[in-house]
Order: sequence, then C-alpha cells, then structure tokens
Amino acid sequence: MKSITIHGLDGPLDKRIREKARQMGLSLNKTIKKLLAESVGLQEPEPRDHREEFLDLFGIWTKEEAEDFHKNIREIRKLDPEDWT
Repeated sequence: MKSITIHGLDGPLDKRIREKARQMGLSLNKTIKKLLAESVGLQEPEPRDHREEFLDLFGIWTKEEAEDFHKNIREIRKLDPEDWT
C-alpha cells in the first residue's frame, strides 16, 4: 500500500478534517482515506441523518402541553356544512 504526504494544509481544512474524524469516531488517517475514496467515487458516502440539524426548529411538548393544545383547537377543527354551500 502506498503512502502519500500532503504539505501545507490550511487551517480551515485541517480543522474540518479533524472535526469530521471526531464525528465519525475514526483516526485522522482513516478519515482522510474515507474522504478521498468518496470524493473520487470509489466509495459511496454514508447517508446522513439530518434530524438533529432541525431540532431547534421543532418543539417537544409534554403530554399535558399536547392535550392542552388539542383542547384549545377543538373548536376550529369542527366542520360546519354551511361553510361549504
């Protein structure tokens, strides 16, 4: 197996690679090999779970809050046939 040395990585690239390694729980070497293989099409990138990226946009209600919400909108959920004629 061949070895390659890469000189002159700029700060942002180095930081991003190290963050990626931490996120994936891999060594820097394994992370770089994985990123290279994905970038040249030798390996499919792993599908990402984006749910956590949107958690700040969605609230999580307690059971009581959900019941209170449904109680408060009960009236507007009723259909009046007169509205459709």
